[in-house]
Amino acid sequence: MVPFATVENEGFKRLIKVLDPRYAIPGRKFFSNTAMPRLYTECREKLGHKIQKVQFFATTSDLWSSRTSEPYLSLTIHYIDNWKLCSATLQATYFPDDHTGELIAQELRDSLESWGLREENMSCMTTDSGANMVKALQLNNWTRLPCFGHRLHLAIENSAKDHRVVRVTSVCKKVVSAFSFSWKKKRDLAQTQTELKLPQKKLKTESPTRWGSRLAMMERVLEQESAISQVLKADRKTRQLAPSWQDVEVMECVKKALGPLRDFTDALSGEDYVSVSYVKPVLHLLKVNILEPSEEDIELTNTMRTTILSYLNDKYQDPTTDALLDMASLVDPRFKRQYIATEKTEEIQARAVSEIECLLSTQQHSLPTSTSQNDPETEYQPPPKKAKKKTLGSLFKTSGSAADTTGPTPSLREVIEAEMKAYLSTPNADSEMDPLEWWKVHEVNFPRVSKLAQKYLCIPATSSPSERVFSTGGNIVTCQRATLKPDKVDKLIFLSKNL
Repeated sequence: MVPFATVENEGFKRLIKVLDPRYAIPGRKFFSNTAMPRLYTECREKLGHKIQKVQFFATTSDLWSSRTSEPYLSLTIHYIDNWKLCSATLQATYFPDDHTGELIAQELRDSLESWGLREENMSCMTTDSGANMVKALQLNNWTRLPCFGHRLHLAIENSAKDHRVVRVTSVCKKVVSAFSFSWKKKRDLAQTQTELKLPQKKLKTESPTRWGSRLAMMERVLEQESAISQVLKADRKTRQLAPSWQDVEVMECVKKALGPLRDFTDALSGEDYVSVSYVKPVLHLLKVNILEPSEEDIELTNTMRTTILSYLNDKYQDPTTDALLDMASLVDPRFKRQYIATEKTEEIQARAVSEIECLLSTQQHSLPTSTSQNDPETEYQPPPKKAKKKTLGSLFKTSGSAADTTGPTPSLREVIEAEMKAYLSTPNADSEMDPLEWWKVHEVNFPRVSKLAQKYLCIPATSSPSERVFSTGGNIVTCQRATLKPDKVDKLIFLSKNL
């Protein structure tokens, strides 16, 4: 995370000399051309061996431009290993070609191939709603899950187009600017905060790509409104910037409408726990509670809620996405069929059974021919150590066995249907419980359904893992390291995320 030239700084050399005077520090070229590539190779081989054992995995991908305007395409992998959710950054590839769907599709295929990953083992790829990314996954015929965070951001942006919200956003930005570029205003604000017994906090500004930053800016202005107004009105040049009572009322409406949504975005952006099965329950909760209009609230609050909910309902009408989310909810022991539409319950169950049957059939075809495949529930029984004289009871047992062999043997599908029925009849797990911990205990009871859980519960609900890759890249490609070659950038990001 620091320049290789650090090892040639005089201060660093003196530090190492104090630690061990006998040690001779190699130059920056050794670290750049030998040590770092060797470490990258070792780490890549170790990760490669680990993911080769994975049966199902999900991915996220995104495009990013560095400080030096060099484009990169990220790829992260997510999988379940021994019922623990694991993730890794595979690469941040330099991508100087045109960002067309065709070229992105080819690059993503090449990336999977370079890691020895099979496309048919990928459950899903989570991306934003960029037209080029959508087209790339369509060309590859890959299942795509739209990023929930991105869709929620667009829904909130759509609701913020109201002229009252636009105006108050502009007012807040001007207020923040007035204090950001004047040390006198900052000093006066701190003194006024002390006099009014307000928290000693600085004002926040908005980031256009994060709706939560706009909400945070308004909340801080509301909190410090009395101190802000007192400082601004004391100066004739800035008197007109002080928020009016109408502005304060609008900010209160925005806070009431958007405040509860912030927790959902944060919760669904994690990559250390199951998140995809939460999307359906969250959409249901937003519809029946969080975004439901209330007679007690002001018209603007209800209008924003209705706009957000309408946008989300419209975007989640896609049958493929809806079926994917239903399947993820079905194999989560906390929810199962709770948030699946009643008219679609049987259809989703039938699809789940068919998918399990397909997975098991594929596995059975790959087994040695000597393996018995007649009855999936048949267990191996060792032969008797020595022959015993037949008893009367053994004659009945033999007769029953003979009758069973002539009768119908349960098919694989019937066995799976029985197991699915047994799984769905168990009580739902506590909503606070980790579903992977539940499956770790109950895998022995539902070995076939657990295959489906491994396939779907590894999918991230947002593309945040790829965005975090580029946050790391921004800390590597700094003003002091602007001449780093793309190949070294990829390796440094990889090491930073995976070591």
